[in-house]
Amino acid sequence: MKQLISAVFIAAIMISCSPSTQIVKSWHEPGATVQAGAANKTLVIALVKDETSRRVIEDQLVKRIGANAVASYTFLTPEAIKSTDSTMLDNKLKQDAYTYVLIMRLADVDKEVSYVPGSTSGYYGGYGRYYGYGAGFYSTPGYYTTDKNYFVETAVYSVNPDKLLWTGTTKTVNPTKIEKTVTEISEAVSDKMRKDGFLK
Repeated sequence: MKQLISAVFIAAIMISCSPSTQIVKSWHEPGATVQAGAANKTLVIALVKDETSRRVIEDQLVKRIGANAVASYTFLTPEAIKSTDSTMLDNKLKQDAYTYVLIMRLADVDKEVSYVPGSTSGYYGGYGRYYGYGAGFYSTPGYYTTDKNYFVETAVYSVNPDKLLWTGTTKTVNPTKIEKTVTEISEAVSDKMRKDGFLK
């Protein structure tokens, strides 16, 4: 499973985690760790409403995992993803001998309004210059900005037994591109897994 997690969550080019994406909370099964050399087959599921986004996210994650990973859209229809009946999924996991399931979902979106204070600048010298350049003082008014925060939950489950092994929620501020955001989340999650002792 070490290859699985490393491939999924470590970007192809090693760079530090972008400040626009950070872990806000996480949990892992006590004592659960990633074991080197463990054979596995992983199903990747992106629970998002937009089918195009779902395919892009799953493809990005499968690319990082490699040949032993399968995107859920290849056999789970949008209707099946929305269904509360997991019978088809359960049967497929057992039939095709999957070891792990990685699920990524958009947990929440909120807006954060911040005030940026203004500033005043001017010329500082002798009093004569101060007097002569008094008109040179100017002020920049304060203003409000609105950031859009996306909270994404990533979870790794074992199939047999059906058990949650690790889960974490990331906060991404004003994301622009899906591919870039998935990479940032991957980096933040992998770093937190290592700190938790889950990824070694």
